[in-house]
Amino acid sequence: MDLVRLSASLASHATMQFSRSGGPGGQNVNKVNSRVEIRINLDELQGLSDAERQRLKSVLSNRITSEEALVLFVSDERSQLDNRVLAFKRLEGLIIQAARLPKERKPTKPTKASREQRLLHKKLESLKKSRRRFHQHED
Repeated sequence: MDLVRLSASLASHATMQFSRSGGPGGQNVNKVNSRVEIRINLDELQGLSDAERQRLKSVLSNRITSEEALVLFVSDERSQLDNRVLAFKRLEGLIIQAARLPKERKPTKPTKASREQRLLHKKLESLKKSRRRFHQHED
């Protein structure tokens, strides 16, 4: 993954639309289009290998439209400029995180102490339950 090319392609190919944001802000909310909707076509992204692009499509499938565009909404701040900066940062972070392969789990054996503790716990539980049983006294 080439982060420089990825950042450059995000800056040049991403399209933004603005709308009114909900939440706090008083009268400003009703007047200013501060919410940012950022879209980028996945085919226009540069700096990704084909495998990373396929992984991106599978991991972010719920955020991708039928036209293969990745969509993100940001309305955290009251300022449109702050929301634009946040949108680019989040979009780049989302793409990097989705393209990265997860670490493979290395199976480990239980330690000797944990095995002994498990057996001791089993023995204590067995003893507790055996005391609940009805015992007949022989006369």
